[in-house]
Amino acid sequence: MDQGDCLRLSKSGIIVFARSNGVLTFGCSGKATKQAVQPVKKQKKMNIEEFRAYCIQKKGVTEEFPFDEHTLVFKVMGKMFALVALERIPSQANLKCDPEYGITLREEFDGVITPGYHMSKVHWNTLFLENLPPKLVFELIDHSFDLVVAKFTKKLKAEFDVLS
Repeated sequence: MDQGDCLRLSKSGIIVFARSNGVLTFGCSGKATKQAVQPVKKQKKMNIEEFRAYCIQKKGVTEEFPFDEHTLVFKVMGKMFALVALERIPSQANLKCDPEYGITLREEFDGVITPGYHMSKVHWNTLFLENLPPKLVFELIDHSFDLVVAKFTKKLKAEFDVLS
């Protein structure tokens, strides 16, 4: 292995060998195959500013720092749906997620989507933003937002519905 190469075992039992030159080698039971992949450095990466802009433009959303000056929290009608750690490198965000979908995401994006840091491990995921396609991050923000809105009381739902 050369410097920059990485060898690991995914949760599904597949040996993953990633090369720094952008070629991903993987296999199971000793049968390796090669698949060319686009190096991460050439893919568009999500950043905290884009994450914030997408969250804050949603209906009924406010942002605040209820825990400390490093954890930005997004709420819809006072209910949390997203948190982002401003000082962490790589950039991390916590999003609410359906439990079964969360398990699927964690298996598919092993090490990139993990159980929620300092949150319910069942209902929250931590995302390492730079390692995920922005489109997926936006979809997961929408999913989190929708889960929270779906649990509104009738009174809160009525207040939310009249917002423009």
